[in-house]
This record gives sequence, C-alpha cells and structure tokens, in this order.
Amino acid sequence: MHSLTAIFRRRAGDEAVAPVARVGAAATVREAVEAMAAERASAALVVDDGGRTLGIVTEHDVVRRVAFRLAPDTPVSAVMTAPVDAIRADDFVYHAIARMRRRRLRHMPMTGADGRVTGVLDLHRAYAGAIAGMVDLIDQLTHEETLEGLKAVKRAQVALAEALFAEFLPAPEIQSLLTDVNRDIYARIAALLLAEMREGGWGGPPVRFCIVVMGSGGRGENYLYPDQDNGFILDDYPDDAHGAVDAWFVEFAQRMTAALDAVGIPYCKGFVMATNPLWRKTRTQWREQMGVWFRQRMGHSARFADIFFDFVPAWGETSYAEELRGFVTPLIAEHRNFLRDIEDLQKDYATGLGWFGRIRTESDRRGEINLKYRGTLPLVDSVRILALLHRVPATSTAARIDGLAEKGVLSRDEQDELQGASRHITRLLLRQQLADFKAGRTVGNHVPVRAMSRMEKGRLVDSFRAIERIREKVAVDIGGRTV
Repeated sequence: MHSLTAIFRRRAGDEAVAPVARVGAAATVREAVEAMAAERASAALVVDDGGRTLGIVTEHDVVRRVAFRLAPDTPVSAVMTAPVDAIRADDFVYHAIARMRRRRLRHMPMTGADGRVTGVLDLHRAYAGAIAGMVDLIDQLTHEETLEGLKAVKRAQVALAEALFAEFLPAPEIQSLLTDVNRDIYARIAALLLAEMREGGWGGPPVRFCIVVMGSGGRGENYLYPDQDNGFILDDYPDDAHGAVDAWFVEFAQRMTAALDAVGIPYCKGFVMATNPLWRKTRTQWREQMGVWFRQRMGHSARFADIFFDFVPAWGETSYAEELRGFVTPLIAEHRNFLRDIEDLQKDYATGLGWFGRIRTESDRRGEINLKYRGTLPLVDSVRILALLHRVPATSTAARIDGLAEKGVLSRDEQDELQGASRHITRLLLRQQLADFKAGRTVGNHVPVRAMSRMEKGRLVDSFRAIERIREKVAVDIGGRTV
C-alpha cells in the first residue's frame, strides 16, 4: 500500500491506541490523576457501576481546568467532558482525524463491536500516519453525516484522485481508494436511513441483512462516476412474515437508492439495485438463485450471474456475504457449461487491436477509443472466468491475476503482462476522465488517441495483445477450443 493512500485506507482499529484509565463517577480529581499515572494513560474514562461511559478527563483537562483552580478532592464529574464523542473501531481513521480537528479534540475514545471503549485515539499519533499535504483532503472527504455532507464528500473524490494521480500513484490503487470512499458512503447512508425510518414509525430492520455492491464497486475498481450496482442479503425468515418483512426492505431500498443518486452515485440503468426483487433475497434464496441460473443457461441468466459474481459486503452482516462467497466459489467451478455461456457474452465486444497491430478507434467517435469496452471489460471478464473456473475467491482483477498465478494457471510472464495491461489501461482512462472533468466535458470512457504519447500507444498495443492471449486461454480452458 502506498504511503499516500495509507491514511485513507486504515481503520481506527488498526491504529495503536493510547492506554486508558477508568474511574468511577464518585471519584475525585486526585484519584483520576493517580489512575492516569498508574496506567501511563493520557486520559481517564468516567464510568458508572455498569461500565457505561459517562465522560472523559484528559491531561489537557487536568492542566487547563484543575491546576491552581480546584481542590484535589473535587468530584471528577465537575471537570470531565460529557457526553463522550467516540469513534468506532471499524470507522476509517481519517474520519477520526477530521472529527477531532473540527471539534478541537486531542483524544477520542474508540469503541469495539460491543460498544465498549477499548482505548483512546490520540490526534498526534493519528497525524503521524498522515502526509501533511493530505490533511486538506481529509477535511474535504469528511463532512457532517447528512446527505448534503455526503454530496460534498462525493465531489471531493475528484480532487483526491487528481492529487494522487499527480504523485504518480498506480491507477488501480487510486481506483481502490475511490471505491473505499464510495462504500463508506453506502455505510453512512444506511446509518442515516435506519435512524430516519425509526423516527418515521417504520421501526428497525425486521431481520438482519447485508448490503452488497457488485460490478466495479465489488472489484474495488471504481472510476470517477460509477453508477449503482447493489443488492441485499437478508437473514432467513418464515414465509408468513414475508409481507411485513418485504415491505420494510422495499421502503429501505427505495430510500437508499434515491439517497445514493442524490449524493452523486446515480441509479443503475440496468436496474441492478436492491429495489429490484431479483437483487433482494434471503440467504437461502440466493443459494437457490444460483441453481436457477445454472439450470436455465439462458443469455440473461449468464449476464445476471456475471454481474453478481463480483459482490462484496458494503454494510451490515458481512458474514452473510462471506457465507455466500464460500457457497458460490466451489459451485460455479463445477458448471463449466455455464462459464462457457458467460464467455460467449464477450463476443459482444472486441479489443482495441486492429489490423497490422494498430489501435482501432470507434466508428462513431473518430480518432477516439472506448477503453472501457475495448480494454477494461475484455480483461476483467476473462480474468473473472478463469478465477471462477479455478476457485479463486478474490474479486479484484489484480488479486484474481495473482491468485491464478499462485495456482499455476498463469505463468509469471502472463501475470506480469496482465497486471501491466491493467495498470496502463486504467491510467490512460483515469487521466482522460480527470482531463474531461477539468475541461467541463462529460466524463466518459473515450480516450483520443492523439492524447497518448508514442510510448503509451506502443504499450497499449502490447496490452491489447496480452488481453487477446488471455481470451484465447479462457476459450481453450473452458471449452477445449480456440477463438
């Protein structure tokens, strides 16, 4: 992981937290100071008899509020900060940095999955992991958790991508970071909507569930303006509860997709969203759906399954997605004919390699090439099929290539060629999207050939050749034939 992206990728739970002392609500200031000294802690939590946190006292409080002003036997409740603002261990650390900066806090308690405080995050320690030039971006990427705030976060992604691109970060790393921010938007919208629905009389979720994202969001390969590809995995429930359960999730799905669209992640034109019952199922129903797709072997079944196979959890009961992945990975490998159906879909688009090794441009966009359809999709789809065939559970293209190499399916040369092709095509396309945005043009997938240097054109031709070779390998491996 590059140092410039590390601060945006780490979770608060990954940080080394400062030790924390605990004192009872009846403790005095002297006892709080003694407890901090004994634990070598910079803060003390004030807790009730049940262990619930009531407030926090820090070294700064001791110096600012206590020294020369209050007697040592003053109740600690008189000097503590309450209520306590805490960060969850699974929150991104850059969110913690931004909150502490905005609220002028030097310490922030961190809670585990059970809601109990596990330690204290120190602002200066967190800063140590941040590059100074990234602090402004941290501020832009974190706003109050409202739809307006999340709109600002979405807009800030362009500045983030531009800054990291200027530092020559590999484009796939930038994509992965953009995807992380988008998944975080999903999680924060979910939290907002759950509170909104409770306040509106809908109550909480009738069963536990997981929000999954698919497509480029599942692979960790978002560009600047991806659309929605999402679904729900619900816990199983009795058939006679379907009316009430489904009504709640229909409402939640409608609100979620509308909120995502409002903040800048538009509706999916192909209706691959949780508002569509096809993408909203229980754990058992999803397993049954796999069997239906495999048995039907129709064009739309292969297309739906191809979209679904990149799913990852974005929020909720992540174990449901992991469970389904564990079910799908060995099952799909046994259905070679179905994988052949998916491979047949690739015939809808060719690579950008033309006659005599030249770059083939689009008939409707003279001098331009659609790098998504001529480069990214043929590569991503071919690697996915091989990964499914050989039981590689990873979802990102890079991880799938590495997994196939580890299994001996790809040689080291093939691994290097495909990773290089992916990086080069991604960089060209991301660079063009940033240029289109700055120029006020519609951000899309077309890249003018004239915008490439001679060396870049040569590398692009080599990339297309590597993709042609992997496509032929796929055809041979799943069907014993050549393309």
